[in-house]
Amino acid sequence: MKQLYIKQKVFSLRDKFTVKDQQEKDVYYVEGSFMQIPKTFSIMNTTGDEVALITKKVFSFLPKFFVEVNGQEELTIKKEFSFFKARYTIDAAGIEVQGNWWDMDFQVLQHGEVVGKVSKEWFTWGDSYKVQILNEEMEAIIIALVVAIDCVKADEAAVSSAGTTT
Repeated sequence: MKQLYIKQKVFSLRDKFTVKDQQEKDVYYVEGSFMQIPKTFSIMNTTGDEVALITKKVFSFLPKFFVEVNGQEELTIKKEFSFFKARYTIDAAGIEVQGNWWDMDFQVLQHGEVVGKVSKEWFTWGDSYKVQILNEEMEAIIIALVVAIDCVKADEAAVSSAGTTT
C-alpha cells in the first residue's frame, strides 16, 4: 500500500499544488489554468510528463468535468438536476466511488475491488487529503479523481457564494 498526500495552498493566486509521499517528497504536480476557458487541471509526474488532465465543460446547462488519464477519457463527473441539494454522479467504466465523496471520505473501487481510499485531513491550513493507493496501476486515476472532485466542490462553493447577498 502506498500513501500520498494532497495539500492545497489557501492563498495561492494560481491553482498549483503538489502531491507528496510519506517522506514528503514530490510525486505529482497539479497545475490549474488561471483565467482560462475551459478551466483545466494538469497532473504531471516529477519529470514533467502529463499523466492526467481534468477539463470543465463550457457552455453546459449543468456543470460537467472530464478526466483523462494518459490521453484516454476515464471518467466524467456531472451535476444532476435537483431542487434541494447539489447532486453529482461519476460515470466511469468499472470505477465506482463509495462513501461520502462530498466530504472527501470515500473508497474507490474497480470492478467491486477497493483500489484506493481517500480521507480529508482535518485541522490543517488549506485542504489536505490522505490518499491510500491499494492498486498502484490505478494511482493516476485515483489522484485525478481526488483533484476532480475537489475542483467540483470549489466550483460549487464559488457558485453558492456568488449567489448570496449581504
